[in-house]
Amino acid sequence: MSDEVSPVNEKVYIHEYIDIIGHNRGRYMYHMTANWSPTAQEERHQLCYGVWGVVGSTGRWPQVVNLWEEDGFDGLARSFAHELGHRDLQDPKLAAWWAAAAELRAGGVDRLLLPAPWMPTIEQACSAGVRGEVYAHEQIQMPPGSSARYLDFIHCDVIPVMREFGWVLAGAWETALVDDRECFLLWAVPTWQDWADRERARRHHRGLVELEAQNLALTERTSRILLVEAALSPMRLGRQPSRADRTEDWDG
Repeated sequence: MSDEVSPVNEKVYIHEYIDIIGHNRGRYMYHMTANWSPTAQEERHQLCYGVWGVVGSTGRWPQVVNLWEEDGFDGLARSFAHELGHRDLQDPKLAAWWAAAAELRAGGVDRLLLPAPWMPTIEQACSAGVRGEVYAHEQIQMPPGSSARYLDFIHCDVIPVMREFGWVLAGAWETALVDDRECFLLWAVPTWQDWADRERARRHHRGLVELEAQNLALTERTSRILLVEAALSPMRLGRQPSRADRTEDWDG
């Protein structure tokens, strides 16, 4: 193992649950990756961490999860100023994009997330080949003030056990602007069978049983849903979406 110290992740992330209207999930994910992301990269230095459809049997449907990577709070401030520094709180150059998006989605819930310092940026994840046929998305509540401690537990104790099942931690975050009581984890699972093997082993694999006991002692509530990537999501592509990926005419 190399003694080189990995750079600290100092980004800030936007996490979005998006409720989709009718049968428009595929259209929305394309509109977000092909039409929005290239403009956001150029004008806001905002990178797409990923766009996923929620597996309806495990969570709300039809729903999409988006994750965006900003250049820390300073970059996020610039992005907010760019978008909201207009009379109607909307960049007029993006009016057509917003109008098209409004036909596909009914609303959503957003959060700002702070990364564990050891988690990869999206460029690092793509460079390392992080990729899952399916992703396990976990939302965890714990007592106020304990989110950093929980991420330490994930780093030291959970990752080695999950590695036995092929699960790779693609992201680990604390929710910002609250009382340090919520975390999100994103696991890249190589195959559906790898997901099934881990779930089936939950009550009899010694390492998982011990982790479950520790997790219950540290948390107040945990939930896990499954996600499948959009066709133009960065970890699927190994890079950011670009204008060259568009299969339909768009002026943005």
